[in-house]
Amino acid sequence: MAEAKKKKTTPGEFIRQVRTEASKVVWPTREETVRTAIFVFIMMVLLSLFFLGIDSAFGAVVSWLLTLA
Repeated sequence: MAEAKKKKTTPGEFIRQVRTEASKVVWPTREETVRTAIFVFIMMVLLSLFFLGIDSAFGAVVSWLLTLA
């Protein structure tokens, strides 16, 4: 019953609500964007080196185990 009584939103009201919510968006400054991009790049390099090391270690262990068979 409660669902049947809900009022439908008109397209005009929907557009008004979207504009109201969009006006609340706070965009980052150029400095914040550059700082975040640099941080992401550094973390990407560190994590890629970490996973390269882990992959190499597991590869060496598997190769060693295969020589035992």
